[in-house]
Amino acid sequence: MDARLLFTAATSSVFLYRFLAKKSAREIESLETAFGPARVVHSARDIDSELWTRAFAGHCKDHRYYEIAEQTLGEQFDHRYLILENRTTGEVAIQPLFFVRQDLLVGLPPKIRAALGWPRKLLPGWLQMRMLMVGCSAGEGALDGAQPWVAAALHEALALFAKQSNASMVLLKDFPSTYREQLIPFSSNGYRRAPSMPACALDLDFKSFDEFMQKKLSHAFRKNLRRKFKKLGQHAPLTMEVLTDATPVLDEIYPLYQQTLARSTMRFEELTKDFLARIGREMPDRARFFIWRQNGKAVAFALCMVHDGTIHDLNIGLDYAVALDLHLYFVTWRDVVQWAIDQGLQRYYTAPLNYDPKLHLRMELAPLDLYAWHTSPLINPIFKRVLNLLQPARHDPVIRQFPNAHEL
Repeated sequence: MDARLLFTAATSSVFLYRFLAKKSAREIESLETAFGPARVVHSARDIDSELWTRAFAGHCKDHRYYEIAEQTLGEQFDHRYLILENRTTGEVAIQPLFFVRQDLLVGLPPKIRAALGWPRKLLPGWLQMRMLMVGCSAGEGALDGAQPWVAAALHEALALFAKQSNASMVLLKDFPSTYREQLIPFSSNGYRRAPSMPACALDLDFKSFDEFMQKKLSHAFRKNLRRKFKKLGQHAPLTMEVLTDATPVLDEIYPLYQQTLARSTMRFEELTKDFLARIGREMPDRARFFIWRQNGKAVAFALCMVHDGTIHDLNIGLDYAVALDLHLYFVTWRDVVQWAIDQGLQRYYTAPLNYDPKLHLRMELAPLDLYAWHTSPLINPIFKRVLNLLQPARHDPVIRQFPNAHEL
């Protein structure tokens, strides 16, 4: 790809955006698709309560999770909700949206960042776009309904709303690969599907962690793990407790989350204390906080959610003053998996990143997809080609070693 061509395209995008931004910023909340009316609201409070409580029924992250994210992460994201109606059937689907200004070079290898980022010397906003994102600001995306009309109506409505809101790009964020067929109206009509950083999963088809190590792990890694766990005997013992409501211990565990977040090379959202408190209080049927202590002091925690036979491992926090000596990553993983087995759960599912230990622990990739569309008809064809380079998942050498990496 000719770098001068990319530079010219980006320059045009900046001038186009500035021109549109001078126009009225008033959002037109009433839209019309071939299937029926659609409207955009600013808060879950503006949605009919009966409709809202049915939204995302059957998903681990149901309507409660989206509302908590909206109300506790509002300083990071500008949330919206698109309400789609089917005039013929009377069906209604609700799709969470949010606006964010995103740096497209985040997560890329340094050499590629340098190759694509040099125009920022003249244009500081190069490859930083105001995006209209579709999905969840604190997790994977999902559609509220499996009927074919939902994706088709969503495709139409997003094009209209993106134009009215002056968004440079529309991005469907982190949709599991199981949606690929349903989202064909996007991938075949203007949008480019690209791999996001994948999640990972493991079937819990064993009776104990010891059986897992014996049957699933290589001899070398099993020996390495046993050595790590044996060394724990040289330190004060660790204890674990499982809570639904973490409010009483937030001041202890939130600094652990911040330590772990600070060490991450890729980050999107930053959870707040209020988010962690409300997840436990408002979703007690699903939220589980695992907390490990040494001499009474919290040294690690994990936020998980339990739903439909699966434990979803969402976030972790470690005290890095002791994390390496105590091998806390492996200790916490072992204990969460053993707890899940004891509860009769059948599957372990974990958020993206940190792939090396997951590879050795014999997890499989759970592909997540992005669907991207630049709102400029002149730039979109070029952007779809550039998007092949703007995919951190393709540049991670560990991801390519997973047996099912081809599924990305």
